[in-house]
Amino acid sequence: MRKGMGKMKLAVILVNYNGKNYNEACIESVRANRTDGEVRIIVVDNASTDGSLQALRERYGEEEQIELVELDDNYGFSRANNVGIRSAMAWGADAVLLLNNDTEIGETMLSELLACARRHPDSMIVPKIYYSDDRERIWSAGGSVSPVVQKVRHIGLDEEDRGQYDEECRTFFATGCCLFLPVQVIGRAGVLDERFFLYYEDTEYSFRLGELGIDIYYCPKAVMYHKVGASSKGADSPLCAYYIARNWLLCSRLRQGRHYSIFLAYYVVNRAACCLLWLLRGKGALVKATWLGIRDFHRGKFGRSAYYG
Repeated sequence: MRKGMGKMKLAVILVNYNGKNYNEACIESVRANRTDGEVRIIVVDNASTDGSLQALRERYGEEEQIELVELDDNYGFSRANNVGIRSAMAWGADAVLLLNNDTEIGETMLSELLACARRHPDSMIVPKIYYSDDRERIWSAGGSVSPVVQKVRHIGLDEEDRGQYDEECRTFFATGCCLFLPVQVIGRAGVLDERFFLYYEDTEYSFRLGELGIDIYYCPKAVMYHKVGASSKGADSPLCAYYIARNWLLCSRLRQGRHYSIFLAYYVVNRAACCLLWLLRGKGALVKATWLGIRDFHRGKFGRSAYYG
């Protein structure tokens, strides 16, 4: 996205998997935005079973602005977004916004993202994200990466917003909850890695951009609200434990380089501590899921899990 360019074509991509309770609020918040660009909403359905696709057809099937793409199976977050990106490219998009459907965006978020993208061409842009049920409490104001083991964290997590993160700046990790990507960035970096299925695809992509010298910018004037954990039923679940155990290893193997052996030592201690706490709390299912995730990593089994699809 170049400075001084005129009207932009922006494709907002939503991945739906049994999101009947969330889709309409998200879509309507996008439609309520007023921008100087042309906006198209592409909803990619991962073979939902809750009637959400039928509800989308009934509500939006005749809407020109909205494209519904139906997949024949649940292929995960990365592949569904990649399908949406291809549809966006076919439409002639200048940029795409990968947006979780369990969110609502502020009424000026799209215009603020577009303005930020003009100030920082050829960069990925992320907004300020609040908890949906506590709209003064921050969930993410960009992201940081620790040295050596490269553990990511959300800046401002759980903090009350007092204006402490109101400066537009470079950041080093972008959550997949909302990613603004000009097409030239996708052209250089490629699309999401479909081996991840769920979790860590955003971390790997952030690291990939860094290796290519592509900046990530945090835009505090662009705000949105996230129903945290809605798609994965919360962090304290076997599904979450499995994909984190497996995909954290995969991401680090791909992007850690010479520090990978140091990361492995940290990983063993970290997961062992979590497993011990889970056992003490009677949550053996999470320990089993972690072990299965580690085993599948070593066996080279990626994509959708046979146990936690």
